[in-house]
Amino acid sequence: MSSSNQALYARIARRETHSSRSMLAIVLAIILIVVFAWAGTEVVIALLGLPALLVAPSDMFASAVGLAEQPAALVATAGIVAAVAGLVLIITSLSPGRRARHLIDTERAVTVVDNEVIASALARHASYAGNVDPDNATVSVSHRLGVVDLTPASGIPADRDAVTRAVTEQLDSYGLRPTVRARVRIAEKGKVGA
Repeated sequence: MSSSNQALYARIARRETHSSRSMLAIVLAIILIVVFAWAGTEVVIALLGLPALLVAPSDMFASAVGLAEQPAALVATAGIVAAVAGLVLIITSLSPGRRARHLIDTERAVTVVDNEVIASALARHASYAGNVDPDNATVSVSHRLGVVDLTPASGIPADRDAVTRAVTEQLDSYGLRPTVRARVRIAEKGKVGA
């Protein structure tokens, strides 16, 4: 495979497995537009000599200047909340968004598989390995972990090692990138008539 094909496949793989942060940017822009529109409206209303909608601009500036006179606990709490909100926004903006998808290692193409498809296949294999009805097998697949929850029929125990082995072998056979490890949880109480 040529290097240009590799670069193309890498770009396609990234587009299919990562999402943009445009929704966060849109929401923040709308919030800022509303805040600035409100502040501008308050200034115009104050210049016209009409009563304020919420807070007069002179009161806003006076409260900002008099912030030092407020209780220290209140000011510190507001500062901490603002700092945490800012930190969350910075981390969110710099970290890549991920879609619920994985890549399958192939040499000639980019193969993308949805996490729900992986979960469905793992549920089928786990239910067979654990001798459990397929309706009593629930699987969720995240970026690096596949969690298998089984509820066996009452009085018929499920073998956790056999289920773990079957699910791990299945995950290994897919050749997923990034790799997914399995965690199997079996309910202590069985389901009657399952």
